[in-house]
Amino acid sequence: MRRPLPRWISLAGVSVVIATGAYFLQQHLEYVKMHTIPAGLQAFDVNGPIPTCGRWKDTMPKTRDPAAYRLYINARKLWRSKIEWQLTRQEALSILHDVQGAVNQGDWGARALMAYFYRSGLGPLDKNHVLDPDADKLVEILRSAVAAGQAWGYYDLGVAHEHGYGGAAQDEQIAWAYYLKAAQLGSPEAQMTLASAYLKAERRDAEEAMVICAYRQGHGPAAYDLGISAKLRKDFKAALEYYQAGTRFGSEPSAAALMFIFDLEEWSSRGKQDQAALKELGILPDPERKSRYKQIDQALDINPDLKLTRLDQVLPLPPAELPAWKGIQDAIEPEPDGPPSY
Repeated sequence: MRRPLPRWISLAGVSVVIATGAYFLQQHLEYVKMHTIPAGLQAFDVNGPIPTCGRWKDTMPKTRDPAAYRLYINARKLWRSKIEWQLTRQEALSILHDVQGAVNQGDWGARALMAYFYRSGLGPLDKNHVLDPDADKLVEILRSAVAAGQAWGYYDLGVAHEHGYGGAAQDEQIAWAYYLKAAQLGSPEAQMTLASAYLKAERRDAEEAMVICAYRQGHGPAAYDLGISAKLRKDFKAALEYYQAGTRFGSEPSAAALMFIFDLEEWSSRGKQDQAALKELGILPDPERKSRYKQIDQALDINPDLKLTRLDQVLPLPPAELPAWKGIQDAIEPEPDGPPSY
């Protein structure tokens, strides 16, 4: 038997309630639809299986237009040649013009750099400011990278969803779904992000696995983290090797760590057990090694793009003897022969 409506509720009032309920139901359905994890992605479960190690280069095109690459790389070198506030307005305009030109010619490295400029702007001072941040244009580039299946695009779009800009709905579940996919495809940044989540969940094996995934791709921050972990375990041999690898990869903190290892004052502050363990590896205060790592540290602070692939030839770890040193240029990767690749 249906219960009658209370006398104090009018039919007009019921209509309003029904209409209001329908409105909020529609709003809820639109919210749920907007915040549904996109097809092809899955929710990240910090207690789930560890993702396989992908390689980001495998998600990039197999060929690269040499003219577009040269336009992009020369602009990037100019951008990295100084701290950004030191750029003149003409230099900033030249960088923007050439990067955009390489974008128009289809270079994905240029598109990634353009995405960075849309995130941060270009030219931090009134005298050299040439581009305002534009979150909508940033996310437009990221969505095109995701459509092309590129690992960096998945990671950066995850960041957009985590913070909710450029039309990307702010939703942590969606953000972490993008991070998971990016890590599977080989984004070192995403692999390190997942590692931090595993660390908070006290899954040390999973954390280390993700950091090693990034390390194997030449990711400087991963090498530095592994060096820190080895140092805390008092495994100084492993720590030195990770810091050296991190320096090769372009990690400024890794170069700084090695600089301090050979510093006399830092040496004097160490405990006797640590000093003894380092002596067994041939590590002693060494002003020349400290000076070389300091030069590298300063160069990487300005230009983290540097890849010091010849580091072991010009600045090997002890007990190897130091060869002659003409400067950091001796350690930098020479220009590659043949067609450019990603």
